[in-house]
Amino acid sequence: MPEERKYWVPALEKADKVLAMLAAEPSRHKLIDLSKRLEINKSSMFSLLTTLEALQWVKRGEGDTYALGSAFAAYGSAYAKNYDLNRSFQAEAAAARDRLRETIQLARLEGNQVLYLGKAEAVSPVRLQSEPGMLLPAHATALGKAMLAQLGEDELLRLFPERALPALTPHTFTDREALFRQLREIRAQGCAFDDQESVMGFRCVAAVIPGGAGQAPAAVSCSMLLHQWETKGEDARAEITALARRLSEARS
Repeated sequence: MPEERKYWVPALEKADKVLAMLAAEPSRHKLIDLSKRLEINKSSMFSLLTTLEALQWVKRGEGDTYALGSAFAAYGSAYAKNYDLNRSFQAEAAAARDRLRETIQLARLEGNQVLYLGKAEAVSPVRLQSEPGMLLPAHATALGKAMLAQLGEDELLRLFPERALPALTPHTFTDREALFRQLREIRAQGCAFDDQESVMGFRCVAAVIPGGAGQAPAAVSCSMLLHQWETKGEDARAEITALARRLSEARS
């Protein structure tokens, strides 16, 4: 079985086909039309549409035809705001990068991982491996911990059901309870640090970008080599917390 299909959920694939057809041809198809066109039996189609309607992913209109539901307006707005945030980041982060002469990054939380969205890269002989589009375990990065610290305990337990956490380096937190204790400290101090927890030889500081309802948690960070931290660590903390505040104002 191909790796990408190893954890495939057929019901989601069927739902995706339904939504794609409704996006292309809204308010034109009844249940029986969708069943025939997509070759999904009527019983399965009924269950799909009932569930999608309850979630407000589809709506049933006149003549029992279907169209996309109101949930997609909220999703689309949140998606667009992420792009707006990236544009604001590119405009604001360059100045912080130039003052620190270090790389600045933007990311959002994807479950228990960090999705990198943007990067203002400093001129340096050593480049960070993380690039926009990459995913890294949230518990091993300052960016991830800054965002995780904003979540409640129930949500954290859902994201980390196992007590043991994977290690990226010998410095990564591998005990869930130790991580949770640090998250409480991060919540109180307003920023997060990564001391060689994701990449050996680098330290990082990150601050969360507060967002409104429906907006995924986001954060900005500055990473630098260990020998730079002694002279620039406090300046990096000040720059990153100030950048997060500015981006929060742009995001609201």
